[in-house]
Amino acid sequence: MIFRETTLPGAFLVEPTPIHDERGFFARTWCEAEASAHGLDPRVVQCSVSYNRHRGTLRGLHFQAGPHAEAKLVRVTRGAVFDVIVDLRPGAATFAQHVAVELSAGNRTMLFVPAGFAHGFQTLEDDTEVFYQMSTAYHPASARGLVWDDPQLAIAWPAVADRIVSERDRALPSLADLVAEGGLGG
Repeated sequence: MIFRETTLPGAFLVEPTPIHDERGFFARTWCEAEASAHGLDPRVVQCSVSYNRHRGTLRGLHFQAGPHAEAKLVRVTRGAVFDVIVDLRPGAATFAQHVAVELSAGNRTMLFVPAGFAHGFQTLEDDTEVFYQMSTAYHPASARGLVWDDPQLAIAWPAVADRIVSERDRALPSLADLVAEGGLGG
C-alpha cells in the first residue's frame, strides 16, 4: 500500500498496490501494521456503506464530536465521488482548511480521514456506492455537521443542475455558528 499525506496533517490518500496475474489482481486495502507505521489509528470497529442512486447527490459535511470522534477510511466500490474533508481540530494550524479528491471504483484510491475532521461527498455518477471503515461506533448524540456550502469553507463543489441534498444536511450550521455554539467539543 502507498500512503500519501495530504496538505492536512494526518489525512492520507491510500493506494493499494495490486499484484496482477492472468486472473486479474489481488491487493490489500488495509493493514494495521502499515497504518500504525504512518501514525494512523488502525482500529476498525464498524463498517458502513452508502448507496447513492443519482449523480449530484451530496452528503455531508458530517463528523462525530469527542469523545466519540472517529477516524474513517473511505473507499468507492462503484461509481465516483468528489470527496471533501475539513480539519476541525481546535488549535490546528490547518483548522477550517479542506482537501478535495476524486475517489472512484476505477482509481481505487482511498482517503484516510483522521478523528476531528468533517467529511462529505458529491456523487459524480449514478449508482455510486461508498464503503467506510470507522475506528469508533456510531454514537447518535455525538453526530454533528457543517452546511456543505458554507462560504467560510469555500469548497468548489462540482456544478450540477440537479444537486440532491437532504433536508437534514441543508439545515446544518455554518462553521462560525457551530464554533459559537460549542458544537466541536463533546
